[in-house]
Amino acid sequence: MNEVPTPAPVTSRADHDLSSVVVPLLKGVVYLEENPSLWSALLNLQARVGDYVAVLGLELVVDEADGYAFLQARPEDESGETASLHRLMTRRQLSFPVSLLLALLRKKLAEFDAVGGDTRLILSRDEVVELIRVFLPAGSNETRLIDQVDAHLNKVVDLGLVRRLRGQEQMFEIRRILKAFVDAQWLAEFDQRLAAYQNQLAGKETSDG
Repeated sequence: MNEVPTPAPVTSRADHDLSSVVVPLLKGVVYLEENPSLWSALLNLQARVGDYVAVLGLELVVDEADGYAFLQARPEDESGETASLHRLMTRRQLSFPVSLLLALLRKKLAEFDAVGGDTRLILSRDEVVELIRVFLPAGSNETRLIDQVDAHLNKVVDLGLVRRLRGQEQMFEIRRILKAFVDAQWLAEFDQRLAAYQNQLAGKETSDG
């Protein structure tokens, strides 16, 4: 999985120079819907921003269709000593349950896009619980399961990949930037880990029975 930057803080400045665009990008993701002024400035200064962050070993990723932009380490530097010594974007080690949740949400987003229609995928907390339930041992404690899902969702919200709807704490929008961080290769590798995990569960249930 790619590195996951946190969402950038909102700024209300009407006019932006290079530094006022780069600094929010260094802090996290810039979204069109959250800061149209900053987004417009970013598009106008895109080439200059790209040249500037390249000096830092970073590259600018802009998805105009889905309205988000972020910085990531340049691919050619990913395994080099310089990148490891001077990395600006923080790597986050994700637990297996959080990785599972991200994989399930990514697949749900792919299914949603295949159907077409609305551009926003919104799920309730209960729907997320049902996504995860099938991967847990039979008879899992319901209250504990919901508490765990809430904790995992909070983590994903903190990463900026999901957000709560205003005034609806149990409703979540799956942000399209998730596609940039959970790609097909990562999903394939995770599916192998998941299959092994399910085999372990099946073996445990058989032995318990």
